[in-house]
Amino acid sequence: MKKTPEDLGLSGARLYKVDHLTQRYIDEGKIPGSITLVARRGEVAHLETQGLMDIEADKKMQEDTIFRIYSMTKPITSCALMMLYEDGYFQLDDPVYKFIPGFKDLKVHGSDEPVGHTMTIQHLLTHTSGLTYGFLNDHPVDGMYDEAGVETSKDLDEMIEKLSKLPLVNAPGSRWRYSVATDICGYLVQKISDIPFNEFLQEQIFQPLGMVDTSFYVPEEKSHRLAANYQRTDEDGMQLIDSPERSPYLKNRSMHSGGGGLVSTVQDYYKFAQMLLNGGQHDGVRILGTKTLELMASNHLPDNGDLTSMGQATFSETPFDGIGFGLGFSVMLDPVEAKILGSAGEFAWGGAASTYFWVDPEEDMVVIFLTQLMPSSAYRIRRELRIAAYQAIID
Repeated sequence: MKKTPEDLGLSGARLYKVDHLTQRYIDEGKIPGSITLVARRGEVAHLETQGLMDIEADKKMQEDTIFRIYSMTKPITSCALMMLYEDGYFQLDDPVYKFIPGFKDLKVHGSDEPVGHTMTIQHLLTHTSGLTYGFLNDHPVDGMYDEAGVETSKDLDEMIEKLSKLPLVNAPGSRWRYSVATDICGYLVQKISDIPFNEFLQEQIFQPLGMVDTSFYVPEEKSHRLAANYQRTDEDGMQLIDSPERSPYLKNRSMHSGGGGLVSTVQDYYKFAQMLLNGGQHDGVRILGTKTLELMASNHLPDNGDLTSMGQATFSETPFDGIGFGLGFSVMLDPVEAKILGSAGEFAWGGAASTYFWVDPEEDMVVIFLTQLMPSSAYRIRRELRIAAYQAIID
């Protein structure tokens, strides 16, 4: 028999505050529509679709709607690389140049000397590598990325070649900076396993977990399920930026971005997130070992510091105060310092189109929010969603 929210320690009546929150954003014309999933103790307690997946076509949001998850690709890529770690192919403190020789003599911007600290695989997984994103636009190296077309490379090999010729923003390990590092992790999966990155994900993660709609593109027979993507306007409205009928996601591209290239559904991502919460397994399928997940969900920043302690604030998919970083996702250190509801040890990440998920081991809870509005910093809906989800806990 299907369990009620109350069976899972949640108030069904109070859970509807989640829907009231998201409906308000829809009614105000700030997001097109959304899907919100709240699960506890291994069971889905609340799954609600609201609004439209495509305003122009007047199509209602459906449970099987396909979303561009952008940077919610990063935790998946990180897990793929850590599967190879478990197979003994590398250590976290191995230098990246062991696998990418062109990274051996990288220099920090403004210096003619090679960096004093060797970039390691741990630096890549924790975004402390010294790499950056061109769109951050707050450092001269960002402009170099744009000029070189790093983020528009035709494939991972071309991206690596371009990065090998560009300087770092800072010495590896000295600062936390959001970057293309997870794309490099995807390249390492491909290099180490000798299997194309997209095929590795399909064979080792998606098929075993039954993630049937997660891919780097949307095949023709599923194209009617792809949501439209929007951008916030100056008037707090929305404008269409990627139509489902003409989206580049309808083609199987050669660039398989481990940092932001996947599409997925709420049911697929729930299987992945529940696997994380279960210590590496879901429905009898084990992807990673329990101790490996514990390591990934631990804070890897120096002296157990938060993101604020790691230098200047720049764009991220998470707040900085009270938040650390593990091997692929943010880690809650102190909800009081972060000034948001949550539990110490909870881990999370989001995507550029305002998608978000978190896993809370203390509360045995998973929450997933999917919509399609860029940028993710447009509104504070993620923080508000946390309040709406946590206030429903009754035991």
